[in-house]
Amino acid sequence: MADIKRRSLLAGIAALGAGACSKIASSDTGQSLFDAAEDWHRAAHRALAGRQKLAPEYAPEDRSPTFKGNGSLTVDTPEYRAELANGFANWRLAVGGLVETPFSLSMDDLRALPQRAQITRHDCVEGWSAIGEWTGPQLSALLDRAQVKPEANFIVFRCADTLYGRDYYESVDMVDAYHPQTIVAHLLNGEPIPEKNGAPLRMRIERQLGYKHAKYLTAIEAVASLNGIGDGKGGFWEDFGNYQWYAGI
Repeated sequence: MADIKRRSLLAGIAALGAGACSKIASSDTGQSLFDAAEDWHRAAHRALAGRQKLAPEYAPEDRSPTFKGNGSLTVDTPEYRAELANGFANWRLAVGGLVETPFSLSMDDLRALPQRAQITRHDCVEGWSAIGEWTGPQLSALLDRAQVKPEANFIVFRCADTLYGRDYYESVDMVDAYHPQTIVAHLLNGEPIPEKNGAPLRMRIERQLGYKHAKYLTAIEAVASLNGIGDGKGGFWEDFGNYQWYAGI
């Protein structure tokens, strides 16, 4: 039932268009309605699915022949172009914020960690889906190594790409951060993630819609509150008022 209500809400938002959604969300009444719907959906989804229940996984033969790129298809900076040409040999992922032991990892460091491979379906808010095999270390392993402080309530994902002059970012709460299928992916279908799909690193938040799966990942940050990050709504598209922060499926 939660999934049906969620899809109905998303269909309505798509039909209204981004401009209409922004107008509704900018009103006090509209924002209150969106917030109430999001709180209801998150509670219902967690109650029905369970906090650690796995998203469906598929067989290798179920993988889609192509995996569409969406949103940012590259990062248009000299630094990213140089990294892309060099196979991301100097790319680093920082883990910090409210942690006891901040650190950073190279791509070789990430590859040397225990890996999880999962074949899952990516559901885009725009209505398309694709099945792909993603491989990378579990986010929980990185957070355990960093020793997240008790006052941290959210994990923020910082990205190299920008849209409309703003840096892209996303966030999840600790339930999704520690979910076993939440991974820092560096392979898609056994190969390095293509540029259009977020090379060299992207998040996989398998129980949420595609806009939560941040691409071109540069940093992971533990925070107590989302206030003061972007417009304080927890993500790039959420700040624009287009989509809700919690996008469970």
